[in-house]
Amino acid sequence: MGSPKMTQSNNDSKWGYWRWSGLGLVVALAYSMLSLGSPAITADKFAENRPGGAVETPLPFHSKKAMEHIKTICNLGPRISGSEAMKKQQDLLSTHFQECGAKVVRQEFRAGARSKKGDVPMTNLIASFQPELTKRIILCAHYDTRPFADQETDPRLKTKSFAGANDGAAGAAFLMEFASHLKDLKTPCGVDLVLFDGEEYVFERGDPYFHGSKYFATSWKNKANRPAYLGAVLVDMIAGRDPRFPVEQNSWWNASQLVTEIYTIALQQKCHFFRGDKYSSTPVEDDHIALNQVGIPAIDIIDFDYPHWHRVTDTPENCSPEGLEQVAKVLGIWVQRAK
Repeated sequence: MGSPKMTQSNNDSKWGYWRWSGLGLVVALAYSMLSLGSPAITADKFAENRPGGAVETPLPFHSKKAMEHIKTICNLGPRISGSEAMKKQQDLLSTHFQECGAKVVRQEFRAGARSKKGDVPMTNLIASFQPELTKRIILCAHYDTRPFADQETDPRLKTKSFAGANDGAAGAAFLMEFASHLKDLKTPCGVDLVLFDGEEYVFERGDPYFHGSKYFATSWKNKANRPAYLGAVLVDMIAGRDPRFPVEQNSWWNASQLVTEIYTIALQQKCHFFRGDKYSSTPVEDDHIALNQVGIPAIDIIDFDYPHWHRVTDTPENCSPEGLEQVAKVLGIWVQRAK
């Protein structure tokens, strides 16, 4: 994904370049109310049924292991949809999630770019914990890489593929480490870890994005006996140095209750990378949009200021564990509260 401060050179942006200046005041006021212990916190549907005085178990998330996972994934090479490196990544992740006690489903489909002839095979990975439970929540990320470094200023580099350490590998690595501890948590709802393929299988202006999340959302909507998803949290580019996670505008408009719950937890846990008093400079088009469109409340936790976005410098060396730690701390509490 990317940042509104990183304008795509071919004007083929996933970002909606318009602003609603009043949102900042709304979010700031809401966040101020939360810090004062507003009753709005207890009214949130994800927390209202929690027993009084309940204490959640901190998730023993090991950020160093997550960083190692980032390196392992990047060593496979660029994971462009349909590539051999992507297939190797799918096998790696499937094996890992199964070893963590999850039921793993490969949701296979085909999709392509308008600028390219023919489709390529794509696969969403769904790792389910407590699959017998109907009420469920989703933690998700995309795990493909953009085919080339379109944000490079040097023309010689713009056609190069890149590692996608933060934009691609970090989300998968985060879910790998998170999964290592999920089986030890007795969460009220089942948890699905979902990795979307084809988020940015884009070569030219006009090529569609978000193939995986669109396919997942449509498949869920068309199921007769579908799981009851209470909410979904998308993580995108969370391993940059000194990250900032402001309230993403589309998340606020479409899933404000979930935004309130997540940013309240961040406030309570003193996770300062979460900026509940700030809003994104522009609404973000990302994998959470397709989920909201079919009725699954979904928000996007994303860093808007990653300087290596879609560049050959998006490597493990330019990633950091601090953001991973704070996101894990917040989501580790949330999965225990959601019901």
